Amino acid sequence: MEKSSSCESLGSQPAVARPPSVDSLSSASTSHSENSVHTKSASVVSSDSISTSAENFSPDLRVLRESNKLAEMEEPPLLPGENIKDMAKDVTYICPFTGAVRGTLTVTNYRLYFKSMERDPPFVLDASLGVISRVEKIGGASSRGENSYGLETVCKDIRNLRFAHKPEGRTRRSIFENLMKYAFPVSNNLPLFAFEYKEVFPENGWKLYDSLLEYRRQGIPNESWRITKINERYELCDTYPALLVVPANIPDEELKRVASFRSRGRIPVLSWIHPESQATITRCSQPMVGVSGKRSKEDEKYLQAIMDSNAQSHKMFIFDARPSVNAVANKAKGGGYESEDAYQNAELVFLDIHNIHVMRESLRKLKEIVYPNIEETHWLSNLESTHWLEHIKLILAGALRIADKVESGKTSVVVHCSDGWDRTAQLTSLAMLMLDGYYRTIRGFEVLVEKEWLSFGHRFQLRLGHGDKNHADADRSPVFLQFIDCVWQMTRQKEAAKVLDYKISWFECMFLEKISRLAFK
Repeated sequence: MEKSSSCESLGSQPAVARPPSVDSLSSASTSHSENSVHTKSASVVSSDSISTSAENFSPDLRVLRESNKLAEMEEPPLLPGENIKDMAKDVTYICPFTGAVRGTLTVTNYRLYFKSMERDPPFVLDASLGVISRVEKIGGASSRGENSYGLETVCKDIRNLRFAHKPEGRTRRSIFENLMKYAFPVSNNLPLFAFEYKEVFPENGWKLYDSLLEYRRQGIPNESWRITKINERYELCDTYPALLVVPANIPDEELKRVASFRSRGRIPVLSWIHPESQATITRCSQPMVGVSGKRSKEDEKYLQAIMDSNAQSHKMFIFDARPSVNAVANKAKGGGYESEDAYQNAELVFLDIHNIHVMRESLRKLKEIVYPNIEETHWLSNLESTHWLEHIKLILAGALRIADKVESGKTSVVVHCSDGWDRTAQLTSLAMLMLDGYYRTIRGFEVLVEKEWLSFGHRFQLRLGHGDKNHADADRSPVFLQFIDCVWQMTRQKEAAKVLDYKISWFECMFLEKISRLAFK
């Protein structure tokens, strides 16, 4: 079995656009413009460019424009189940675009709400507490100088919100304590606001995704694939859905032995099947080969059954999302990758996508160069130093290779990383988005996220830090945010080809990403 590293380019190198300036803390707000350069690619589902406009990384101006629509309201607009917990008057918001703004700061069990006192129309800042990563006190009671005493809220969406309090007003402590309490409900044994929300929706969102209906849409079960209930009580794998699609000739007893050889019991199961060639995308976790190179006859037979289910090809590609050096290092922890001796007619491909810790650091660097202002003269070099777009390109390139093998090569693929719930979800969902027009509708996109992310155990709570005050938690990482960025890149790059049949805009993508911060899992 020949090993190869990911070398296919997703079109050309990222095209660049000169960013508009973003002024300093004390300056007035500046409107942004964006442009992108498109290049051609001959790939099956290729991309043309990766947008590097500074506006794409600075949400504040858009947020402020939208928030101003609420300015005419005397009090914060409350959602069903939302109530005011604290309010402080004569607080100054240090806006990076308009300078210091005096007003009233309100904390509810859902949001942080600031409204100016003297402006017409009023200035409004409205931020959900779920977007707050940490809250810090600035200065002491003896601090001198204007606006040197107050609070800073560090947000997960790149913003830092700074509020100056008057020391004699004694409002800072109360606001701080309430923010720490309601922004991090998990750490304070409080319910997430999602469970307090009392709105009655016209549609039951819990019934949006029906796995049986989705598999039937794909033509499952058939003579090669069956639906098993072996995980109905989540005893085979507690991070997999209750219903799994597996090769028809593999009995449930063998599935248990396969699970013992895969990290966390995450066996290869079907995500998508081509309606014509019957080539499949299956997902799993790494094999537990360890340094001794252990083998599992059941696992080898299982992958052979996946290969045999596709009469169009007698070969299979195993896409390991990790860099090869990381996969080798995982052997010391009992993990590893499929060996060429054990899995005949299977080609292993490493996609060189880095782990959650590298991605977290990349986002931190990105935040540093775009907030509170952008150094225009060094924008492109600073952006390159974050490696953010390099990571986005590798994810898109990996998904493209998977889609190409299934569509053009009529070959079945197996996709995994280490545990199979981060990079694997990115790759399978993006490849399926490229291959299946249903997922390029709003409803289909919702089903895709429910299926490949939620039902297959992506750790939303840990990765996004839902309700947890531990800002330095090593499990935090922008995995789903990267997926949303990749989707947005696809809508930009292939707009003429209607990558999304019912166009999913950047705002809709950001809405979905914010919804993920309220996810219950």
